[in-house]
Amino acid sequence: MPDSATLRPCIVRDLGRMPYGEALAVQHELAAPRKLSQGTDHLLFVEHPHVITIGRNGHEENLLAPETLLRQKGVELYETDRGGDVTYHGPGQVVGYPIMDLREWKRDVGAFVRAIEQVLIDTLEEFGIRGERIPKLTGVWVGEGDRAAKVAAIGVHLSRWVSTHGWALNVTTDLQYFQYIVPCGLTRPVTSMAALGVHADTAEVKQALSRHFGRIFDFEMQVQEPVLTGEFAQ
Repeated sequence: MPDSATLRPCIVRDLGRMPYGEALAVQHELAAPRKLSQGTDHLLFVEHPHVITIGRNGHEENLLAPETLLRQKGVELYETDRGGDVTYHGPGQVVGYPIMDLREWKRDVGAFVRAIEQVLIDTLEEFGIRGERIPKLTGVWVGEGDRAAKVAAIGVHLSRWVSTHGWALNVTTDLQYFQYIVPCGLTRPVTSMAALGVHADTAEVKQALSRHFGRIFDFEMQVQEPVLTGEFAQ
């Protein structure tokens, strides 16, 4: 691992609870200068109100409820540019959005996704949960074989080697909302840290994620206080 003098800086921001579209605008604002080799890499944490997002590879049949019913249940529907199929975001999730220039790390999308999986696996281990990969299936899983349940979903987007989107880790998520979709197009169960009997403090989960993210991607993580003005300065 590089010594501290050679680590690249990464700013950590917690956006709190923020609608999906607003958080996407923040990502785009931060990604724009990175595409020009300007600005600084970021790791954004956010919790979204109930929303179902459809990725670039989304299939309509994986949305199991009409939009009118979703509205009645307070669930927004949002088409987005991340990879992957259909997923749910909501209260009790720790969503992480790395806005980073892979030209300064590795120009390898597969390695990037595997590294994010490792961040999640190492974080879960701190809380006594054994997270695993399943070959050819993106994300982090708990359990074995057909009984394995997804505890964290991953979907990223790269433009000029700059990443947006990221992961959603179910901490205390109400899993009933997954009934409205086929998560990521897979007919497999979904779980959460709480459902596994681990009642973790969300702040501690974010701290662990940030620490492992910095270690795996060779960053010096710099925590920045939340911006209350709505302006996301570089």
